Amino acid sequence: MKESKKHPAPEAAAEPTEEKRKHSRPQAPAPEAAPAADAAVSGKEGEGKTPEAEAAAPEPTELEKTQRALAELGEKYIYLQAEYQNYRKRVAKELSGVRSMTVADTLHPFLNVCDYLNMADVAATTSDNIESIRQGLKMILGEFNKAFDELGVKSFSAAGEKFDPALHDAVASENSDTVPEGVVIRQWSCGFKLGETLLRPARVVVSSGPAKAEPEEKPEAPEKPADDGKEA
Repeated sequence: MKESKKHPAPEAAAEPTEEKRKHSRPQAPAPEAAPAADAAVSGKEGEGKTPEAEAAAPEPTELEKTQRALAELGEKYIYLQAEYQNYRKRVAKELSGVRSMTVADTLHPFLNVCDYLNMADVAATTSDNIESIRQGLKMILGEFNKAFDELGVKSFSAAGEKFDPALHDAVASENSDTVPEGVVIRQWSCGFKLGETLLRPARVVVSSGPAKAEPEEKPEAPEKPADDGKEA
């Protein structure tokens, strides 16, 4: 028998040394620098906001508080002044408009009266018909009273009434045997009211009662001659 040749067994692969393992070990990726920088910045920004820092901050003094409140009040005052000036201008404009409309509404009813007066003036210069002129004057007076009615103006008479200083204007006084004292004898012009508002008092003559009899003058006694004590 042939003697079989024994091949030597392959040597086990040598285990890598520690140094080789270090070089062959995969390197971990280096951490990014940006997040670390952001964290550092955020940490710096957070400084001063910590409770310890807030507690250490000095509180404003009473003077600083007063100055701050005064500044706020000054700003409010300037704002209110501007608002008040705008309000005054707005109210003045509205009042001017209301005044103009009031004058227009008041004068409108008298425009017809003005037309009739002009017609009466022309008729008086071109016509000798007194009756026609009288009728024209009555028509004008009727239009005038109509205008007063539209405005709510009422006339009142005072003849025979007890004198009232709130409604009457005494222009004279006369003695009267028939009219009691303090009563209106006659009026020179009537009064006018707008609702309860007096526009013009009535001008009146007031009775002062019967005339008082003047006391009779007694004749003076003749003077006696002075007695000087001498005998005639």
